[in-house]
Amino acid sequence: SMSRLPLALPSHICETLCMIEDFLSSHGITFTRYEHPAVFTCEESGKLPSMPGTPTKNLFLHDARSGAYALVVVGHDDLVDLKSVRSALGWSKLSFGSSEKLREFLGVDPGSVTVLGLMHDVTHSVSLYVDEPIARAESIQCHPLVNTATLVLTADAFRRFLEATGHEVHVLTVAKKTGM
Repeated sequence: SMSRLPLALPSHICETLCMIEDFLSSHGITFTRYEHPAVFTCEESGKLPSMPGTPTKNLFLHDARSGAYALVVVGHDDLVDLKSVRSALGWSKLSFGSSEKLREFLGVDPGSVTVLGLMHDVTHSVSLYVDEPIARAESIQCHPLVNTATLVLTADAFRRFLEATGHEVHVLTVAKKTGM
């Protein structure tokens, strides 16, 4: 039912959020939704209310040589050393995946990349890699394709979500850059 959402949200956003929440609910996966003012950038998200769970960000990557796609989940504030990610994945030509492929595989636009988009990847075209500290976290904050809400999933709920989508987790140790 749409009544559980604030009416101020545009209907396509309501549909997207409901679709994700319905997917989770239909698989018996519990989550907590936190609603908040719209967030467009990583900087703005620093102003969010305090919520449980480790905040994450998601990198949608492509290896031009092999044609492989990966979603790499890291800590929200991590500055990732992409060269080290490339070698950890065993790739030769790493780039960010195109917005077309992002839409095709994960059903999202650039800037809205989320691990929850894997529910759209029914062909399992995208491999999932999770940075070791995120893999160890008790719960994680997920972006539900909507920048006015955050869903918090426990480690167990996250594992069950991936069982439901059929994606295996590969744990990586992602090298970070320091400073700017």
